[in-house]
Amino acid sequence: MSQRELLLSAALRAVTYMDSVGARHVGGRSNRAALSAALGGPLPLTPTPDERVIAELARAVDPGLVATTGPRYFGFVTGGALPVTVAAEWLGSAWDQNGALYVMAPAVAVMEDVVAAWVLELLGLPATATVGFVTGCHMANVTCLAAARHEVLHRAGWDVERDGLQRAPRITVVVGDEVHISTVGSLRMLGFGTGELVRVPVDGQGRMIAAALSGVLDACQGPVIVCAQAGNVSTGASDPFEEIVRLAHARGAWVHVDGAFGLWAAAVPELAAQAAGVAGADSWATDAHKWLNVPYDSGLAIVAHAAPHRAAMSLRASYLQRGDDEERAGMDWVPESSRRARVIPLYALLRALGAEGVRDLILRTCRLAVRMAELLAREPGVRVLNDVVLNQVLVSFGAPGVTERVVQAVQADGTCWCGRTVWQGRTALRISVYSWATTDADVEISLEAILRVAGATPARDAPQPARTERR
Repeated sequence: MSQRELLLSAALRAVTYMDSVGARHVGGRSNRAALSAALGGPLPLTPTPDERVIAELARAVDPGLVATTGPRYFGFVTGGALPVTVAAEWLGSAWDQNGALYVMAPAVAVMEDVVAAWVLELLGLPATATVGFVTGCHMANVTCLAAARHEVLHRAGWDVERDGLQRAPRITVVVGDEVHISTVGSLRMLGFGTGELVRVPVDGQGRMIAAALSGVLDACQGPVIVCAQAGNVSTGASDPFEEIVRLAHARGAWVHVDGAFGLWAAAVPELAAQAAGVAGADSWATDAHKWLNVPYDSGLAIVAHAAPHRAAMSLRASYLQRGDDEERAGMDWVPESSRRARVIPLYALLRALGAEGVRDLILRTCRLAVRMAELLAREPGVRVLNDVVLNQVLVSFGAPGVTERVVQAVQADGTCWCGRTVWQGRTALRISVYSWATTDADVEISLEAILRVAGATPARDAPQPARTERR
């Protein structure tokens, strides 16, 4: 089989999958043992024909695929993938460009400049901010918080890149009680232990209480970083940015915003209240693979101030050839040197949808989430636990044990896939609506399935048989 035939065969398999994904059982249809048997075995000693590898790969993984790009996957805010972004991803893989420096990939370097400007305009962030294209929001948080660490220590007279952290002035990191684990994990990677984070109380929707933050900041000494959140992963609620920025900046603190999906509300005038004041922060982390429906590997680390961003990330070596006028090199803003040209699908997305298309996608999924919540709330015994301000819906079905069994039954049914969470002590079914492919009909089909399996779930925990002690 020629190279052309091999690639066309793989493309046909991919297109066939994409054409059928809406009709698939949404969750995986296998188990770990079966998948290990199909994919594993001893390390091959001799070559296998390319076409056989691709055919057997496609056949073996199929039962273990989750239809995350389908219209009824409502779990983990993972995002779908618009066809134009998948096509651009294929081209990017074929071109195999390294986005580190202009000389390594001139077209990619220019594309990053263009997309950075478009994203800043779309989100209403300072046009002078710097943008790094990273793997996902976790690494975007790491990048932004490294810049924050640099800056607050620089103000205290300490060069952390040269002298490290061992003897550095102590930094106080302030977070809300509902801080996302990505932010916590990023802080751990940067030398801040979970036990030393200063937590601020939140309200019933998970928003940081500004009055409580004021008291916390009054008690802080030395450098301070405040981590706020755009889009709570359970409720969709965002912190009160205007008050947080005002209080933190008055104290000389850096404000970082973890906005994996919620930051995109800033692109939608109708959702302006959810992002009010967010542009006043010092850094923002987000992810285009979530609400913008770009394939994975599309995180964005945005920093309002170029100097700390570059200081925290940039590497220099004699062999890294830069042009005399190369003010912006891709590797200056990210933790990586060698990296794929991950900007390509996002460029295609923004060209294909434009600002209006992005806003329509976000508004449409929010409308579908509200509709789902309203219809569920009408049912006896069903309670919606959050104010549906974006695309997240939390639902309980009575006692925690009942809700747990409903979640398991919904996932086993396969019509749709919703996650399980515990929200402020209460077990809940979590519904995240974000896919470009989801329609009103998909909401109706999913609701029917959820209510059907909930109706078949016992309303109370089954009595346990009496136990006889052995003596």
